[in-house]
Amino acid sequence: MNTSAAAITKPLVLAVANQKGGVGKTTTAVNLAAALANAGLAVLLIDMDPQGNASTGLGISRADRHGGTYNLLMEGELAGDALRPTALPNLSLIASDSDLAGAEIELVPEQKREFRLKAALTALPAFAPFRVILLDCPPGLGLLTLNALVASGGVIVPLQCEFYALEGISSLMHTIEAVRRRFNPGLRLSGILLTMFDRRNSLSGLVEKDARDHFGDWVFDTTVPRNIRVSEAPSHGLPVIVYDPKSAGALSYTDLGAEILRKEKIAMPDQVGTDG
Repeated sequence: MNTSAAAITKPLVLAVANQKGGVGKTTTAVNLAAALANAGLAVLLIDMDPQGNASTGLGISRADRHGGTYNLLMEGELAGDALRPTALPNLSLIASDSDLAGAEIELVPEQKREFRLKAALTALPAFAPFRVILLDCPPGLGLLTLNALVASGGVIVPLQCEFYALEGISSLMHTIEAVRRRFNPGLRLSGILLTMFDRRNSLSGLVEKDARDHFGDWVFDTTVPRNIRVSEAPSHGLPVIVYDPKSAGALSYTDLGAEILRKEKIAMPDQVGTDG
């Protein structure tokens, strides 16, 4: 170990975004966070969606979500108990509370409204211990999603294997490019994830072919299948990796976590600061 090089590294911030709902965005955010935490990384998931499904999926009741994402955006601070533990020791959550629904409007008159999340993530020491921060964005391209994109180094785009799936992706790509030009030159596409993939359905294969032909290496090798365990897990307040670790859905998200570790060149804890 080269102790002089073992300085704290800045967290990698990744947004999980798609302006279309029902594409497996929150499922991906929750289970990717769990997969990376299960691999030994300190991971934080921030629920940016007023619907709060990621918070539900990690077992946080609606009555216990005070001091969450709204406070982070509007006040630039965290309440003492805002970093909530989950069923996985390495995974923490900042929950979406009931006030977050109003933040989209309340942010409009604020100065540097697009940079509120980035400023908080940069300034608050509570975020320094995390190796990866995942942002579960709401559907749509409003100020909550914009704050997430401005704060992020990369964007993961879940793409449902359904008819019309590729429509709308171009709008998101234009948004990512606009954010890169105006607010965040370091923003890039981390990858497109094919979700709800059904090998028995020829349409899934056609969507996969179209996506890979059009986007090439931007499409993750991993695909996430339709899997009943993935659908059941949120009702138990657990990631599928905890609920049924041997299920096809859990294994696919484990594979996705490993693929992202490679693509993003994320060092494991025992590799940080090592020589050679």
